Amino acid sequence: MEDLEINKLVVFGVGLIGGSFAAALKKADKVKHVVGVGRGQENLARALQLGLIDEATNDVALALRDADFVLLAVPMGQMAPIFSQIAPYLEAGVVVSDAGSTKGDIIVAARRVLGARFSRFVPAHPIAGAEQSGASAARSDLFIGKKVIVTPEADTDGMARHRVAQAWSACGAEVISLSATQHDQVLAAVSHLPHVLAYGLVHMIAMQPNAEQLFEFAAGGFKDFTRIASSSVEMWRDICMGNRDALLHYLNAYQLQLKQFVGFLETGDAHAIEAIFAKAREAREQWLAKKI
Repeated sequence: MEDLEINKLVVFGVGLIGGSFAAALKKADKVKHVVGVGRGQENLARALQLGLIDEATNDVALALRDADFVLLAVPMGQMAPIFSQIAPYLEAGVVVSDAGSTKGDIIVAARRVLGARFSRFVPAHPIAGAEQSGASAARSDLFIGKKVIVTPEADTDGMARHRVAQAWSACGAEVISLSATQHDQVLAAVSHLPHVLAYGLVHMIAMQPNAEQLFEFAAGGFKDFTRIASSSVEMWRDICMGNRDALLHYLNAYQLQLKQFVGFLETGDAHAIEAIFAKAREAREQWLAKKI
């Protein structure tokens, strides 16, 4: 197949992910013209200033004219409305993808709205990010060495799938294919659940009558554990709702773990607590060793 060359890329949501995608493709010389579409005029102006995009507009029809690649990098709750906005203006041959953290619900929405154009939609999720957001957080090296999961359906166009894989590879990412169900189950455990725990812990501390004192003495461990609680509230609200069945499964499993731990504390079973800590540390060290 021929090398990737995108004449006109349209990015809905020029933030950390969308802006970094555009920046990486520009740096790799794989895109000629980038159009940014978004709700915040100040953010779009900043994206223009930073050179992430070449043009900014909220005119969807104008943005999609002659486009050959469209990326939706917006909060999950905005995906379905944007599918409805773009559907009438998608030209033949255009590739549409997303960067959403859940896949099952997005595929259902895309299939319902895009109709005959659904085959050109390639669901994807870059496993990269930070607690910062907006165009100012974007950087061209964000995806280097990171995984991007694509979750094509049986009727996904092969050429569209290839172009999406090419684009993410050009950004420096490793492209992996999973089913939407596999993706949502895995991410519920290792991404969505940790965010819920971080938000929950900070909220619990904030609700204590001596919250000010508790935060005053919180140090490195608390800061490291709760870093992701500084992430976009809107985005993580939508992720939780979009993947709630899988998330509920792992939340219930974690509650059982906590209940077991409470029992060990109540009975003074130091050996059982140590065994949990030791097994967890060993599992983490093995995971880290594989990532080196």
